[in-house]
Amino acid sequence: MMPREKTTEVPTEHWFEDLADHLQEAYLRYSFTKGTSEEVDQIISQLRLQPGDRVLDVGCGPGRHSLELGRRGISCHGIDISERFVELAITSAVAEGLSDLVTFERVDARKLQFACEFDGVFSLCEGAFGLQGGPATEDPPNLRGDQMILSGMTQALRRGHRLLIAAFSAYFQLHNFEDDETSVEFDLLTATRHERTEIRNPHGQAVFADLWTTCFTPRELWLMAEIAGLEPLQIRSVHSGEDWKAEALDLSHAELLLLARRP
Repeated sequence: MMPREKTTEVPTEHWFEDLADHLQEAYLRYSFTKGTSEEVDQIISQLRLQPGDRVLDVGCGPGRHSLELGRRGISCHGIDISERFVELAITSAVAEGLSDLVTFERVDARKLQFACEFDGVFSLCEGAFGLQGGPATEDPPNLRGDQMILSGMTQALRRGHRLLIAAFSAYFQLHNFEDDETSVEFDLLTATRHERTEIRNPHGQAVFADLWTTCFTPRELWLMAEIAGLEPLQIRSVHSGEDWKAEALDLSHAELLLLARRP
């Protein structure tokens, strides 16, 4: 196979970029980033990876999953729309001597151009999938952007191989929503949680930021996977940074985890 040319298209501006520019490495202080080792255990197990395999990390952030895979001998290419996060990830890969195994690139996940290149593909902790609401919404029901991401991930995957993707659970959001929580809104048409929250950079400087997270039902994820050309295998409940032990669906975990295979 001829090597793929490096993407030259500048990603479309996305609301997440300003947030990432402010957070920088302080992103890794948040509790949901503390389960990296356990999550990579799941990536390897669920995607049936072996040392020497090559995987794609969609919405890699500062590269915590990609780098951990590299430490275990698995080649990983991470993509993210945030130039600052990509810079941080590259710096970490160089510092750990992992540059031959782990690479990073600034790419808009809605515009993936890979074709049958990877032994596994994943997007965890709302790295890209589920962040297409708010100003990024491309259609009233708020599904087109995430469908484009899922379809691009499918095309990147070699036939017979697997994909793993996490998304916020609409069931959990509605079950735990509190009417007096003034900083959070939930749009019933787009199933988008809008939160006005304080974020701090590495120097402790605080700003208020808007965060839009699309929530899904298991049925939606299953159908979206089929539309993308995948064979859905399982959907179960998880909670990044806290608990990945659930084997079924429930209302007590914030996320849904879809495992699917490209026929």
